[in-house]
Amino acid sequence: MLGRLNHVAIAVRDAEKAAKIYGAAFGAEISAPLPLPEHGVITVFAILPNTKIEFIQPLGETSPIAKFVERNADGGIHHVCYEVPDIVATRDILIAEGARVLGDGEPKIGAHGKPVLFFHPKDFSGALVEIEQS
Repeated sequence: MLGRLNHVAIAVRDAEKAAKIYGAAFGAEISAPLPLPEHGVITVFAILPNTKIEFIQPLGETSPIAKFVERNADGGIHHVCYEVPDIVATRDILIAEGARVLGDGEPKIGAHGKPVLFFHPKDFSGALVEIEQS
């Protein structure tokens, strides 16, 4: 059921600026900024051979990550994203096991154009977990 690690997300004040060091120091390909109004963030990806680092920046004061960035002014790891072959079946299994899905429980389209869901960090040893349809 659980696929590969798709990305680790780091919440920051300026996603483009944060990603630049990964390009300069590590030679990673850096994506263009992508505003995701439905999620309240702007994303920039550092693309690595085996996964990605996603830099997320609040898109406005009502962004769901605005308070996180306020509390972590220098940035911080926000969530991990795993690929799953069937997002609805995985959601249902996780809920049956006691995990709490965030939001309305229906997948939304994420930065890669694929359905995503988030699960409460208290159900995953303190880590906010995102699942993405592979």
